[in-house]
Amino acid sequence: MRPDEERQGPVIRDRRRIDPVTGQVRDTGESGPRRGPAPPGGQPKPGKHSVSSPGGPSVSHGGDAGAARDEPAAAPGDSGSTAGGTEAAGTGAAADAATAQAVTMLAERTADLQRLQAEYANYRKRVERDRIAVREQALANVLHGLVPVLDDIGRAREHGELTGGFKSVAESLESIVVKLGLTAFGESGDPFDPTLHEALMHSYSADVTEPTAVQILQPGYKVGERIIRPARVAVAEPADDTAEAAAEPADEAEPAEPADGEQTAE
Repeated sequence: MRPDEERQGPVIRDRRRIDPVTGQVRDTGESGPRRGPAPPGGQPKPGKHSVSSPGGPSVSHGGDAGAARDEPAAAPGDSGSTAGGTEAAGTGAAADAATAQAVTMLAERTADLQRLQAEYANYRKRVERDRIAVREQALANVLHGLVPVLDDIGRAREHGELTGGFKSVAESLESIVVKLGLTAFGESGDPFDPTLHEALMHSYSADVTEPTAVQILQPGYKVGERIIRPARVAVAEPADDTAEAAAEPADEAEPAEPADGEQTAE
């Protein structure tokens, strides 16, 4: 035994946590982790900051704080999940509606563009057709004025008067009108066509089997399919008995013999 212990005597330490007199939990001033095995039931011993009442279970603030930190907050999380699901569903419906509206607008704009393109194509065709028609009409008017000149040139050629410089001018004019598209038509022996021929003379002939242009009095002219002037012709039709009888002159009637006693007027 050490000398200091012999002078002081024995030291008695009361380690009971419950005061036998007051029944309160003593504050032993111990800080640090609890040592020893956990008591039965899984309840930790009261720590430094634990508060207990007589006859009641002790509550450890440290343990409760740890449990509160470990356990998740159920109610706020559940309400947040519900709200988030509703918001997501609303956002999806709005996106679907916007997509359907965009598809509808795209179809309408596409139809408008196709209609405009078709109208523009028809407009171009109509303008081109009108331009060609105006050009043909103007050309026909000019060539119609030159037809009498061409008739004079043809008659001069038939009579042998197309000579010298006049011949060169006439040939140049004929070549120019041919380049402009003017063509002459009408030949002797062509079948008579009222849309192409103008009958100025009519006769009957046994040499034809249908109405025929037997003589071309003036040639016809056309530009493309446009008739500038029909051909003026003499037409012959097939002869028959009635036509021949009408064509033959009637025999002269013989004078009747005077009756007896009548005198012939001198």
